[in-house]
Amino acid sequence: MPGTDGGAAVQRSTLRQQIADALRDEILSGRLEPGQEFTVKEIAEQYGVSATPVREALVDLSGQGLLDSAQHRGFRVHEYSLADYRGMIEARSLVTDGIFRGLVANADVHHATPAALAGVRRRGEEAARAASAGDLNVLIGYDLRFWRELSALFGNPYLSDFFHRLRVQSWMYAVSHLRRVDDLRGHLWAGHCLLVDALADRDARAAQDIVTAYNADSLALVERLAAR
Repeated sequence: MPGTDGGAAVQRSTLRQQIADALRDEILSGRLEPGQEFTVKEIAEQYGVSATPVREALVDLSGQGLLDSAQHRGFRVHEYSLADYRGMIEARSLVTDGIFRGLVANADVHHATPAALAGVRRRGEEAARAASAGDLNVLIGYDLRFWRELSALFGNPYLSDFFHRLRVQSWMYAVSHLRRVDDLRGHLWAGHCLLVDALADRDARAAQDIVTAYNADSLALVERLAAR
C-alpha cells in the first residue's frame, strides 16, 4: 500500500540520517580518529540496526569528505593535511565575504532582519560561552548551528550546504590538534555576537574583518599545534 511504503521510506531515511549524524559527532569528538577503519557490520552491531541504513549513512559521509572507502575493508576516516586546512580557511573566507556583502546589500530579500539575526545571535551566545569555558564539544555543536543559520539567511541552500561542509571538515582537522591542549580557555574564538552586531549595522567590511582575524588566529593556533 502507498501509505505503508511511504512510512517505511521515511523511517529508513530518518534512521540513515540519525546514524550519519551520530558518526559525524564521533568524528568531531575525536572518538573516531583520522585513518581509523571500520566495517558496515561493526557499525550496524554498535547501533543495533540493519546494514542497509548504515551503508547509506557511510556513503553520505563519504560524499561529504569525512570518510573514504577502504577497498575490501569497509570505510576509513579521512585524513586531512595542514595544507588542506589552509585551503579550507581560504575557501571559508571567500564564501563569508560574498554572504556578508549580499546580506548587507539585500537585507530585505535575504531576510537579514533584526528578528532573524536575533535568532542567530542566541546560537552565537551559546557558542561564545562554550568557547570562553574551553568546552570544545559544546562549542562545535553551537558553532556549526550558528554558521548554518547565518548562512541560511542568504537564501541560497546550495551555498549554505557547501559552507556547512567546509565548517565540518575544518573542525574535523583542527579537533585532533586542539584536544591535545589541556586548557583551551582563551584559545577558542568567541566573537560570534560581535559578528552579528556588525551585520545588524549592515557593515559588511567590519563583519569580514572580524572573520579574517578569527581565521588568522585559528590557523596560527593549529599550525603551532601541528608543529609539536
